[in-house]
Amino acid sequence: MYGFIKVLSTCLITGAIGLELWTLKATLTDSWIASIPEPVFWLERFAIAIHLLEGGVAAAYAPSRNKPALRYGTYTFFVGTVGLLELFKHTVETP
Repeated sequence: MYGFIKVLSTCLITGAIGLELWTLKATLTDSWIASIPEPVFWLERFAIAIHLLEGGVAAAYAPSRNKPALRYGTYTFFVGTVGLLELFKHTVETP
């Protein structure tokens, strides 16, 4: 189940970044912006902000779990909460 969530989250967050960049470009060049409902923009901005927060938390805690901070923070930014769940998953090592 996590695999589907990872793929979906990566696609949606990439789309949100693309939408934000398109809006920024259109605003800076005084170009036409499609009539996308305003709540869509607020939803994608909220999602990007939350994913940035999750990526920051993952980057801060990754070294304590013997994982590279920048790489794991970026991974968690794209997959979201699943990345944090994987980072903080408690595993019991068997002898």
